[in-house]
Amino acid sequence: MNSPPNSDSDSASSEGTRITRSGDTLNVPDHPIIPYIEGDGVGADIWAAAKPVFDAAVETAYDGERSIVWKEVFAGEKAKKNTGELLPDETVETIRKHRVAAKGPLTTPVGAGFRSLNVALRQKLDLYANVRPTYYIDGVPSPMKNPEQMDMITFRENTEDVYAGIEWEAGTDGVEEVRRFVEEQMGYDETIHDGPVGIGIKPITEFGTKRLVREAIDYALESNTHQFVTLVHKGNIMKFTEGAFRDWGYEVAREEYGEEVITEDTLWEERDGDPPEDAVVVNDRIADNMLQQIQTRTDQYDVLAMPNLNGDYLSDACGAQIGGLGIAPGANFGDAACLAEPVHGSANKYAGQNKVNPSALILSGRLMLEYMGWEEAADALLDGLATTIDQKRVTYDFARNLEGAERLSTSEFGHAVVENMD
Repeated sequence: MNSPPNSDSDSASSEGTRITRSGDTLNVPDHPIIPYIEGDGVGADIWAAAKPVFDAAVETAYDGERSIVWKEVFAGEKAKKNTGELLPDETVETIRKHRVAAKGPLTTPVGAGFRSLNVALRQKLDLYANVRPTYYIDGVPSPMKNPEQMDMITFRENTEDVYAGIEWEAGTDGVEEVRRFVEEQMGYDETIHDGPVGIGIKPITEFGTKRLVREAIDYALESNTHQFVTLVHKGNIMKFTEGAFRDWGYEVAREEYGEEVITEDTLWEERDGDPPEDAVVVNDRIADNMLQQIQTRTDQYDVLAMPNLNGDYLSDACGAQIGGLGIAPGANFGDAACLAEPVHGSANKYAGQNKVNPSALILSGRLMLEYMGWEEAADALLDGLATTIDQKRVTYDFARNLEGAERLSTSEFGHAVVENMD
C-alpha cells in the first residue's frame, strides 16, 4: 500500500520501530530506533555516561512499557577509521530516515582541513534551527550573583550566514576575481587593503530567516513562561544581511500572527509597557548591546532569535552565566526532525580520562525526549541530574568551585544521576 502524501511508511525490526512522520506530526512508537554518533575526543566518555541515564529515565517514567533501541552510526574520527570517510552518506541517510538522533561533539580543525562536520550534518539534513535553552540548576557554581535569573532559549539560524562556508583563500585566482568585482563593479575600491586577502560571503535569505523566526514565535506562543521574542542582529552595520534579518523577522510577526503577536512599539504606545497575557511581544536588539544586556537585564529576555554567528556567540555567553558549557544543552531541529547535541566541543586533550562533565549531553537528551513527547522521561532525567548536583556529587569542573563537593569521574556521575531518579 502506498504511503499517504508527506508521510513515512512504517518500518519495524525485531528490536524496534523507526519514528515516522504524518504531515508535521511525529509518530513515536513505544520502542523507537534512535541513531547516535558517539563523537570525537571526550565523546566516548560522555556518551558512555549519558546513555544509561537516558535508558533509566525512560524505564523510570514508563516502567518498561517503553524503551529506546540505540543504533550507532559513524562520523568524525571513528568513521574515518571504520569507513575511510569523515561523514559517510549512510550516516546522513540513517539519521534522515529515523528523524530523531543524538550525537556527541565532533572535532573541527581551525584554519585548515575539512569544514565542520557539525555544520555539514545540519546543512545536509536541513536542520535549520539550532535551539539552546539556558537555565540555572540549583547548586551549580556560577560567576554571577543571581544566576537563577537566566532562563532564555536561543533560536539560531543553522544553515546560512558565514557558516555557509563560501570563501576564497588568499593568493588564489578566485579571491583576486572577487576582489576585482568588489572594487571595480561594486565601487568599493578603498575598502580592501592591498596585499593578500581572504574573502567570504555572508548569505542571509528571506526564506531562511522567516522559517527560523516562526519557530521562535511558535515556541513562545506555546510556552507559559516565555513571552518576549527578541531579534538579535548587527543591522546598524550590515544593513542588507543582518538588517534584512530584522526586517523579515518583523514581517513574519506582523503578517502571519494577527493579534497573537505585538511589537515593542505597540507595547509602549498602546499598553504603557504592560504585556498582554495572551500575546507574544517581538522586539529587536543590536548584537553587541545584547551581549551586555544578558548580564545587566537578564530577567527581561526570554526567547532570542538570530542569525548563525550571533547565535553561536550569544548562546555561549548565556551558558557561561549558568555554570559553563559543561551544562549547556542544545539540539538541531528541522521539519519533523531532531538531532540533539551538547554545545561544547570535543576537548581532545581530555579524551579517555573519564573526567569531563557529561551534563550537557544528558540535558541535550532531555530536549530529544521532550521532542518525542516523552515528557515524563525528560522530567525524570532532570530530577536525577538536579538532585545529584544538589548533593554536591559532581565532576572536577564543578568540584573545584564547590566547598565540600565529592569529586566524581564522568562514569560515576552518570551512575549517580541514575541512582537519584525518582
